[in-house]
Amino acid sequence: MAITDKIYVKNHRQLASQMETNFPKGAFSGATLDLLFQGENLAKLDDTTQDRILDFAQDFMDCDCEGAPHCGCPERKFISYLLELREGGLGPQAVVDVMSDDYMVYAYPGDVRSFLDDSIRRLEAIETLAEVDGQQAARDAAHQARKDLS
Repeated sequence: MAITDKIYVKNHRQLASQMETNFPKGAFSGATLDLLFQGENLAKLDDTTQDRILDFAQDFMDCDCEGAPHCGCPERKFISYLLELREGGLGPQAVVDVMSDDYMVYAYPGDVRSFLDDSIRRLEAIETLAEVDGQQAARDAAHQARKDLS
């Protein structure tokens, strides 16, 4: 299961009540993306919540793909965001706190820890395979990326 499947809308029940509708708790669920980013639904929310949702849309859903927002770009951008937070020295709990403050989404710190650990293990595998294949530049890039996450 991808980390983006484990990212949830903060205050989900309150938002559903304000919008007078039900929607999935998962932030990257297709129905949630559709519902939260329709203008009529957004207008029912308080200004602070609207601002955070608009920030989320601007930072992760802004792409030129024909299938947007169901093209995979929001998930890829969010994963990059998580990795950048880790590269900045934040641990799993701090990553959760920042994403919650920035975008009103949350995850369980254990899920973030598992995602980061999996990322490091994949980079180790890339590093090893690149070395075996004689791709020194790829090995060096994977090594540096792994070092940045560790």
